[in-house]
Amino acid sequence: MQARRFDSIDALRGAAIVWMTVFHFCFDLDHFGWIREDFPGDPFWTWQRTAIVSLFLFCAGLGQAAAVEQGQSSRRFCKRWAQVAGCALLVSAGSWFIFPNSFIYFGVLHGIALMLLIVRFSAGWGRWLWLAGALALAPKFLAFEAHAAWPSTLDFLNTKPWNWLGLVNRRPVTEDYVPLIPWLGVMWWGMAAGQWLLRRHRGLLARPLPRATAPLAWLGRWSLSWYMLHQPVLFGMFWLLLSLR
Repeated sequence: MQARRFDSIDALRGAAIVWMTVFHFCFDLDHFGWIREDFPGDPFWTWQRTAIVSLFLFCAGLGQAAAVEQGQSSRRFCKRWAQVAGCALLVSAGSWFIFPNSFIYFGVLHGIALMLLIVRFSAGWGRWLWLAGALALAPKFLAFEAHAAWPSTLDFLNTKPWNWLGLVNRRPVTEDYVPLIPWLGVMWWGMAAGQWLLRRHRGLLARPLPRATAPLAWLGRWSLSWYMLHQPVLFGMFWLLLSLR
């Protein structure tokens, strides 16, 4: 049976794709020296990154709610999961080639791959997903105090084998970092919101969208492909422009 897609979820994911592309366009301008911005430290950029990642993960939770409600088979889920995990490995390889000292070893796709497994397993928790999401967010704010109280005991959490958990008190040197804590909470809330909407307000998800949003819905349906291709295209474009100069 062909699974039904909700244009509203796809369009929301498409909006995140557009925002991400604009953000990366500006990042690449800075990388190639066309502008000078403090992407790691300026709140104007750091808060945008937080909002973009949050929107992506929330949409992933919404999508999982729809998939589970429609009876998505384990085989279909595993096939999609393998695509995400495979692309995560490609991101690591590509980023190591460009940024060998700060390559991406646990970025947004790595995080999504792990979180999808957890969210799929916990799909039957119902309203408890709201609480689970809150509990996943809380340790992030307690980690700094815990590290301050037991610095020598907890410093291992800052190392690569463990910092994927997110219980760190200093950001790892990497171009993208989306650990389990606190981001799993956002995906759990997306799943909880999706289940609530499908149960109580299905019409909000199912109603037709204005024709002007069709490009966003299309982007949302091809989000993984766009994610994988947009940075190589942008990098290639800027490299060519600099070569021509």
